[in-house]
Amino acid sequence: MTWDILNIIGTIAFALSGVIVAMEEDYDLLGVYILGFVTAFGGGAVRNLLIGVPVSALWEQGNLFTIAFIVMTLAFLLPNLWLTQWGKWGIFFDAIGLAAFAVQGAIYAAEMNHPLSAVIAAAALTGAGGGMIRDVLAGRKPMVLRQEIYIAWAMLAGLLIGTGAVNTMAGYISLLVVIVTLRMLSVYYKWRLPHRSLKNG
Repeated sequence: MTWDILNIIGTIAFALSGVIVAMEEDYDLLGVYILGFVTAFGGGAVRNLLIGVPVSALWEQGNLFTIAFIVMTLAFLLPNLWLTQWGKWGIFFDAIGLAAFAVQGAIYAAEMNHPLSAVIAAAALTGAGGGMIRDVLAGRKPMVLRQEIYIAWAMLAGLLIGTGAVNTMAGYISLLVVIVTLRMLSVYYKWRLPHRSLKNG
């Protein structure tokens, strides 16, 4: 039940982030649906390809697709009702989605006895892959690679689960809380990984 609730929160948060980008780029309703679905489910699809799970397994999440569709439709038709609240709570819900999907991606890969590198990649792609695909489709530089630390927290989940340091439900929940906390701290304090620009000026 806990994972189901987190899945719903994460799916809604990621779908809404896709809607925001689509409206910022002045896309039509079909573009809104495409970016929303890609953001919410794209990471899981790429993960499945990576670790050998049939991509068709995504279609077993019918209820989540329905929830995402309803949320995106309401967001498109009634943007004024939620944009203010998104500004207040969107980053927090997005952090929950990142953590929940990263932990789940790592668990899937670990249960299939994949090597540590695959577990880390599965966690990163499940947690942040949808947002990366969204930005590419929108013609933007992937946000998760150039702003506050984001994808690194998903990789942390893969590292801890892939090495067996976390392997119980209590441990998974604790790890999720830690990732959400670290993500929120990185936003608040504007933590960034080392970076270097070769642009003049």
